[in-house]
Amino acid sequence: MKTIFLVAGARPNFMKIAPIVRALRAHGGLAFQIVHTGQHYDRDMNEVFFEELGIPAPDVFMGAGGGSHAEQTAKIMVAFEELCQTRRPDAVLVVGDVNSTLACSVVAKKLHIPVAHVEAGLRSGDRSMPEEINRLVTDSISDWFFVTEPSGVAHLQREGHPDSAIHYVGHVMVDNVLYQAAKLANADTAGFETSAWKAAHTRGGGRYGVVTLHRPSNVDDAEMMARIGGALVEISADLPLIFPVHPRTRANLEKFGVTLGPRVRLVAPQPYMAFLNLWKDAAVVLTDSGGLQEETTALGVPCITIRENTERPVTVDEGTNVLAGTDPAAIVAAAAQVLRGEAKQGRRPQLWDGKAAERIVAVLAAELGGRRD
Repeated sequence: MKTIFLVAGARPNFMKIAPIVRALRAHGGLAFQIVHTGQHYDRDMNEVFFEELGIPAPDVFMGAGGGSHAEQTAKIMVAFEELCQTRRPDAVLVVGDVNSTLACSVVAKKLHIPVAHVEAGLRSGDRSMPEEINRLVTDSISDWFFVTEPSGVAHLQREGHPDSAIHYVGHVMVDNVLYQAAKLANADTAGFETSAWKAAHTRGGGRYGVVTLHRPSNVDDAEMMARIGGALVEISADLPLIFPVHPRTRANLEKFGVTLGPRVRLVAPQPYMAFLNLWKDAAVVLTDSGGLQEETTALGVPCITIRENTERPVTVDEGTNVLAGTDPAAIVAAAAQVLRGEAKQGRRPQLWDGKAAERIVAVLAAELGGRRD
């Protein structure tokens, strides 16, 4: 039976490969191994984490760890090359745009192992973003492109890739959020760290907003951090906000002396289900996360993206996302529009139906000759 390596380097990657694992199990015609590069070590990625996703723990943990982009990429490449030479998979599947995506696709290609890229073709047009470089390099050498939205198809065609290799399948991140939301509907959420705060702020018809910020362009610059912080303080006067804070973001808030006031509740980063339980009922989500732009569109939650560009334009063109930029006045105005009941009425894009992983597995089985049980 043909074997596929499913590569993940950080927590969000596992959200993307989980539906593919479930689809591979249901198909039965292809074997797989989950490879965790260890790009990010997350102490909350324990047995319960994988149980929540409905997948087994990784077959391989490479433990690459941190360092500069070059150091991290090099460590992953060395470890992954040894793994591929020892176990020799029939294909390597990478997801998203992290350093592990680039590193493992380059290694596989040089060893003449076919590469499948899930979330292929996304482009922000901003080459100062490390993720944009990772996307461009990975797509330049991949064999199969699994695309989430029409813009991805157009980018890949413009870059000269053959139509036969480009597969518009929908979005595995949406597969996962729909799967997890269904599980959450029957789960006991009382034990989540933020449940008491959520209950207190929704009692009597109350509302709240959720914030996430981690992009270097937003949080590593003192002036930008202060400007965005000022917008959050102003919004919180009308809407209490809860902010699961990325460690680097928290360190910079302290370093730059940016205070957000009593109406912005700072909490630690949340486990997936606890965070989903928090943002799915928010009046608005303010974020610079690419994945959260898509997840909010999938569940119909108003989203304000605090960036000047997005590689996920379908969330703006069709979904619930507003690209506000980083000007504080524009951010506050976008939030005020939502609070007045004037949030844009988006819809879930084509093929964002929870079946993207099934389509991916069907293509891989056809390409690799995997039989179906």
